[in-house]
Amino acid sequence: MDFSRVELSAEDAAFRDEVRSFLAAQVTEDVIRRDRETGDNFDEGVHLALGAAGYLEKEWKAEADGGFSRVRRRIWELEKRRAEVPWVTWGTTAMVARSVTKFGSPELKDEVMPRVFDGTVRLCLGYTEPEGGSDVATCKTRAVRDGDAWIINGSKMFTTGAHNCQYVFLITNTDPEAPKHKSLTMFLVPLDSPGIEIQGIRTVDGDRTNIVYYSDVRVDDKYRLGEVNGGWAVVREPLDAEHGAVAAAVDGLADVSIMMHQAGFMAEAADNVAALVGRPDANGRRGIDDTSVAYRLGRSHARMEVALSSPSIFGRVAIAQTMRDIAPDLMDIAGSVSALPIGADGGADDRSEYVYRFAPLVGIYGGTLEVFRNMIGQYVLGLGKPNYSPPKAKAS
Repeated sequence: MDFSRVELSAEDAAFRDEVRSFLAAQVTEDVIRRDRETGDNFDEGVHLALGAAGYLEKEWKAEADGGFSRVRRRIWELEKRRAEVPWVTWGTTAMVARSVTKFGSPELKDEVMPRVFDGTVRLCLGYTEPEGGSDVATCKTRAVRDGDAWIINGSKMFTTGAHNCQYVFLITNTDPEAPKHKSLTMFLVPLDSPGIEIQGIRTVDGDRTNIVYYSDVRVDDKYRLGEVNGGWAVVREPLDAEHGAVAAAVDGLADVSIMMHQAGFMAEAADNVAALVGRPDANGRRGIDDTSVAYRLGRSHARMEVALSSPSIFGRVAIAQTMRDIAPDLMDIAGSVSALPIGADGGADDRSEYVYRFAPLVGIYGGTLEVFRNMIGQYVLGLGKPNYSPPKAKAS
C-alpha cells in the first residue's frame, strides 16, 4: 500500500485554491444550517451554482470526454467533503444518469442529460418497497402495457431526494408469473406525472427521506430503460456501485470503498473529541491523562483507521460497523456536553452526537449490513447461501 503524498503541479494547486474559494462562497453557514434543519442533504442554490460553473459535468465525465483529470477529481472530491457540500441527491443523480446514457433512447438522453449537467434535473432511486426490505427483486409495483404507454401502480419506501428531483429510476414488475429476476422492467418516471404522491419521512438521525405512491401513473414507453423484463441488467450496475462492489483504482486516487463521505464525519468527530480531552480544565487536568480515556480513544482511532483502509464491500461493512461501535465511546469520552446537537448553546460542536445518531442509518443505506455480510460469505468466502428456515424440532 502506497501512503506517499501526491505532489501537485502549479496548475493543480491553483485548481485546488479555485475550488476551495468557490465552495467557501457557495456553502455558507446558512446553507449548512438549513441542511441540518431540513435533513435534505441537498441545497438547490449550491447545486445550480455547481452546474453553472461546469463542475457537475466535469465530475460526471471521464477525462477523455472533458472531465476532470484523476488528480483534479481527487482534489474535487476532498474539497467537497471539507466544505460539507450537501451531496446525496447529486450522488443518486450521477448514478442513474449512467444508466440513462447506457440504456435510454436518444430522445430520452437529449431530454435529460443536458439538464443533469446544468443542475436543473435531479434523479432519485425508486427501489425499496414497504414489504420488500433489501431485496429489490421482490418487486410488487406493477407496470402494465397500454398501447405506447405503461400504467404503474404501487409504492416505494426510502426514495431519498424525491421531493427535490424531477425523475425517479423506478423498478417495476411487468410479469408476475416469471421468476423474480426476469420479471423486472426499469423506467425513468417524471415525478410531476399525475398520480404520484410524495410523503416525507424523518429518520432517527434527522434526515429526510420519502415514501412515494404511484396510482394509475401513465408513463410513455420512451421512458423505459432497457428491455421489457430485462430490468435486472439495467439495475445491476448502479446497485453494484451503491453496494461498493467496484474495482479499486490502480493509481490510488479514489476512495477505497463507498461510505467514505459518511466516514469523514466520524473521523472529524474522533479528532474533535481528542482535541476536547486534550485541553486542560480550570484545575489544569486533562481528560486524556486518565488512562481509561486514553485507551478508549486510542482504540477508537485504531479501529477507524482500519475501517478507512478496508477496500470495496469490506470497507462498506467495516466503516458502518465501526461507526456504530465507536460513536458511543466518543460521546462518553466527551462527556455530557456531547449530548447537545451541533450549534446548540453550550455545546462543544464535536460532532459525536451527530455521528451517534447517524451510525445506525449508515448500516442500512443501500442494503443492511446483514445483507452485505451474506454477500461476502457467499461470493467471497464461498460459504453458500444462508439458510433462514426454522430449526428442525428435536425428536422426542
